[in-house]
Amino acid sequence: MAHPVLSWMDRRLSKPYIHEDDNVKYVTTTSGYLGFRLTGEFNDTAGNCEVSWPLNRQILDWSEDDNIIAEYGLKREMLFDLVKPGEKLGTIRSELAQELGLREDVPVIATANDKAVEVLGSGIKDKDTIMISLGTLISSMISRDRDHEKAVNFFPTLAAIPFQYVYESNVIRRGMWTVSWFKNLIGEELTSHASKMGISEEEYLNLQAQEVPAGSDGLITILDWLPYPDKPYRKGVMLGFDNRHTKFHIYRSILEAISLNIKNNIDDMLEELNEDINEIVAIGGGAKSDLMLQILSDTFGLPVHRRAGNSSASKGAAISVYKYLGIYNGFYDAIDHTVKTEKTFHPNSENHHFYQNLNDNVVKKAREHTDEILKLTFPIFG
Repeated sequence: MAHPVLSWMDRRLSKPYIHEDDNVKYVTTTSGYLGFRLTGEFNDTAGNCEVSWPLNRQILDWSEDDNIIAEYGLKREMLFDLVKPGEKLGTIRSELAQELGLREDVPVIATANDKAVEVLGSGIKDKDTIMISLGTLISSMISRDRDHEKAVNFFPTLAAIPFQYVYESNVIRRGMWTVSWFKNLIGEELTSHASKMGISEEEYLNLQAQEVPAGSDGLITILDWLPYPDKPYRKGVMLGFDNRHTKFHIYRSILEAISLNIKNNIDDMLEELNEDINEIVAIGGGAKSDLMLQILSDTFGLPVHRRAGNSSASKGAAISVYKYLGIYNGFYDAIDHTVKTEKTFHPNSENHHFYQNLNDNVVKKAREHTDEILKLTFPIFG
């Protein structure tokens, strides 16, 4: 390798490639690099070539105009060949097959970018269903059959089904990470109580926080533990403490903040599209929490489905393989046969109306006031 792999968080990835090292012969994505290491072939998935790549989205291949390619700091001979999701990248290298104890003719199949393959694996195929991914980065995505230019409140990205698209709402940075941060603050006390009950720390917190009323007795959390670069002054905020509040109020308030924040992001996207949804699929580590999903259901006033299995991304990758091998009749048939719902959460109407009122009259207005204070503290504390 002539240059280290750049993390997706590296700011340089938001700009076209700059050729500074003549030892660099090829420029590719992480999926292209991994595919090369697996197969020895210079192929990549078109479904992972977003933003700073000279991709013609109409044909899912590189632009045929050398001038356009040059605008991205590249030459055609520097780029891997592209295949579509659900097609073959190559065959696993013989020496690698021997090392792993595999047959030497095992094909390696292309998928797409991480969130797009999660959408596929979560079974999102209807226009009125949205996926919420409850991970360190919390995002939500809908599936559509057309691209969208000049979006303001969402990011249109390539789907894991060729010539389909997924729209990603604005995200929550350090979303479920905030729960881990809070668990670490409690420390050994949490571990001890959970151990005595024979349950996980998350289960213990959820069990105790279920007894806290909706709204956490007035404790409001604003989730800016990692602000966006254009608003560096923002910090995480908790408002409204009094003698009623316990650590379980804090925990529930964090979950409610996640739910209200992602709802507002989704509402912004749907308003721009002039569309609605009528059900939610929740995936990721946070989807293991019954309390989190019930709060989501109450916030949106919609049913929330938790899928069976541990990884929607892995399921999406498997569906791409099923399609290639012809085990099922295409992507949608594979979804119907392999994606199952483990549990569905239905909204409590009283809680739904409460959260609507809280969101409209408090949460949406909070940053108007906290921003002004944080602008004063930022020069002092950074």
